[in-house]
Amino acid sequence: MLTVDAHPSLDTLAFTTTFPGPLGGLPSPEWLVALLKPGATAPLASDDTVRGAIRDMLRHGGYKPTGRGKPASEYLVRASGDGSLGAINLAVDACNAVSLHSGLPISVVDLDRATAPFRVGVAPEGAQYVFNASGQSIDLAGLLCLFDAEGPCANAVKDAQRTKTNADTRRTLTVLWGAKALGERTARAFDWYRELLERAGATVERLP
Repeated sequence: MLTVDAHPSLDTLAFTTTFPGPLGGLPSPEWLVALLKPGATAPLASDDTVRGAIRDMLRHGGYKPTGRGKPASEYLVRASGDGSLGAINLAVDACNAVSLHSGLPISVVDLDRATAPFRVGVAPEGAQYVFNASGQSIDLAGLLCLFDAEGPCANAVKDAQRTKTNADTRRTLTVLWGAKALGERTARAFDWYRELLERAGATVERLP
C-alpha cells in the first residue's frame, strides 16, 4: 500500500486508523484535549536536538525548512504555548498531541479522499498543492512528500487540502516523519499514538 524511496536520514512509519464512526460524531475526550496544553504530562518531550535532526532530514532534497516552511511540529509548540492549539477532531487532535510532545511532524490524510497507491519521496521542481480552505499553495520542490495516485498530498510542513480529514472521515492514513539520528523516537511515538487512538475506540494497523 505504501512504498518509500531511498533516503539517507528519513525514519518514517505509517499506519491506518479506522474510527468507530464519522469524526463529526466523535468529539475528542477531555484527556486527549488536555494533552494539547502546555505542561501536559507525556512519555516524550521535544527539544533542540529533535528539532535540529528533523530539519536536517528535510534538507536532504534541497528544501529549506525555515520561516513559513518550517516543520509543522514547531508550529504546534508555539500554538500550545500561546493557548491557540485547540480541539479540531479526534484524528487531528491525536496527531497534534503526539507531534507536539515527540517533536516529529505527522501527516494525516483521509483514506476515502486519497487514491492508492501511496509513495513517500522527494517532490520535483514545480510541484505544489493547495494546503488550506483559502486556496493558499505551498511550493513542494525538494520536500519529502506523501504521494497518492493524483500527486503529492501531505508532508512534514503542510498537508494538502484535498485529502484532509472532515466531519465524514472514518478512515485515515498517518505518516510519522522521523529521523534516523533520533534512534527509536519514531517507534516510541507510534506506540504512544496507538495507545491514544485505541483508548478513544479506534482500530490501528501499522503498514509494513
